[in-house]
Amino acid sequence: MTMDYVTVLGVFGAGIILVGFLLNQAGKLTADSWRYDAINVIGSVLLLVYSVLLGSVPFVILNVVWLVVSVKGLAQSRGV
Repeated sequence: MTMDYVTVLGVFGAGIILVGFLLNQAGKLTADSWRYDAINVIGSVLLLVYSVLLGSVPFVILNVVWLVVSVKGLAQSRGV
């Protein structure tokens, strides 16, 4: 079974966000750490591109909000 590049993009994006979530749940990353926010920024960007390519407006909205919140958290955790 082969996956097209759009599906691979979505799988990587979701996987990155899930890794961040699992690390947070395991106590390895705190929700206010810059690494946690950076993981969410990367994952949400990939999922945003994925959702745009799919033409899924609800998923675009979700990932724009996820990205904005993550960028804000990243900026705050880096002292910007």
